This record gives sequence, C-alpha cells and structure tokens, in this order.
Amino acid sequence: MTEQSGSRPDDNGLLNARVREAEEALTKLGASDPELAATLVGVLAVVASEAARTTRFARALAKALTSPDAQTAPRSAERPRRSRRAPGVIDPFAVLAESGETGLRSSLSELGLEQLRDIVSEHGMDHDRLALKWKDPQRVVDRIVERVESRTAKGAAFRGRTEQPALRDEEAAAPAGEDSSL
Repeated sequence: MTEQSGSRPDDNGLLNARVREAEEALTKLGASDPELAATLVGVLAVVASEAARTTRFARALAKALTSPDAQTAPRSAERPRRSRRAPGVIDPFAVLAESGETGLRSSLSELGLEQLRDIVSEHGMDHDRLALKWKDPQRVVDRIVERVESRTAKGAAFRGRTEQPALRDEEAAAPAGEDSSL
C-alpha cells in the first residue's frame, strides 16, 4: 500500500492499528467460515487497490461510506438556515379561488400580524425582504393579495380563453359585413 501525500505519522499509526483490528476480525471469521473470510479479503483487496490507484474512485468511495449527517454538516456550516416560521393558517390561493379577492381580503383581515407573516413566509411572498418587517397588517394583506393574484394570473395567456376578447374600437364602429377600408 502506498502512503498518501500529506499523511502524518499519527495517521499512519492509527491506520496500522485499524488494519490489525480488521486482520484479527477476518482471522476470527476464518475460523468459523473460511469461505466468507476469503471472499471478504478478496473484495477488500480489490477495493483498496482500486482506491489507491484511482483518486476519483477513492473520493466516491469515501463519500459513499460517510454518514448522511457528515455529508450535510459542511453545507449547514456554510449557510446557516434562519428559523422557520409556522405554516400559514389559511391557503390564500384556495381562498381566492373559492371566494375571490373580497373573500380573501376578508379572511386575511381576521388574522393577526404574525399569522399574516407566516403566510408571506410560507409562500415566498417577501421578494424584496420588506414585508416581514412591516408593522401595519393592512400592508401585509395588500402584499398577499397582490402576490396571490399575480401568481394566479401567471400563464393565463397560454390557457384557454373562457370569453371572447373585446372588439377593438375600429372593429366595433364598422357594421358586420362592411369593409371600412373603402
């Protein structure tokens, strides 16, 4: 086995101790099940040989063998998450669909400021990072209604139309069947 660059003498001592432990465990296993012990020795030899030969394989093997907690620890250390708010007490999109803007405003006006902030946070309606700082509940209600209507209308151009579009002024002025260009 080749020594990796950057390893310290302490690391080698620990490695040698772990290799001796593995050797003892395999020897004990060999006494009761020699076939399984021989298979494990073969597998470990191939894996260790390939990891020593290929850096990419060694990294992939190390990643696969680390616990899920250890894999997510560096990510959380890079960017700590803010405390989560409680989920909103109502779904503003469902309320708008059922009772329109008036019903949505009525339902929202019955809620406290913190409950309104929960809705804003849950649905990502604080794009400018201001709404959660507002002290006036009516401003927060206005933001929720504005964002819900905006998101509900998004993509309407690609959905089927339920009513005929209004005629343009020049089309409305000309009687049907007559050509206004004459």
